[in-house]
Amino acid sequence: MDKAEEVKEMRVTPIRNGTVIDHITCNMALKVLSILGITEKGVDSTVSVLLHVPSKKGGWKDVVKIEDRELEAKEVDRIALIAPFATINIIRNYNVAGKHKVELPENVKGIVRCANINCITNLKEPVESRFDVISKDPPKLRCWYCERVIEDVSEHMV
Repeated sequence: MDKAEEVKEMRVTPIRNGTVIDHITCNMALKVLSILGITEKGVDSTVSVLLHVPSKKGGWKDVVKIEDRELEAKEVDRIALIAPFATINIIRNYNVAGKHKVELPENVKGIVRCANINCITNLKEPVESRFDVISKDPPKLRCWYCERVIEDVSEHMV
């Protein structure tokens, strides 16, 4: 094989400690960064974003690696709303210390805004938004107060 035929493969370096979010729905990695506040606040450690990567399970996925950070439960719930098949890998000393799939909860509180501008949660009342999950694939939510159904969940995240 000559140089012109040689295929170079780029690899992402391993992280010592942190979180790898794998099997993110394609084109949702940047929304995951937003959920984690990385696009607004920035970070002091390495963040790797892989977009449209072939998956061994077939199809395509996105991947996000964040060094020196483990996710909070509410962040994982938010990720589950836009990437219901994602896996969270906790990395410690370059090894996977824990791995679990995200789970879409039956109810979602305070992390999605109702699409109905007249819903009580969008008025000046001290009422936290609350939704029932009515479909997991794709995620669909029904407002507990006004019963409006939200299909594009990522557009209504708080």
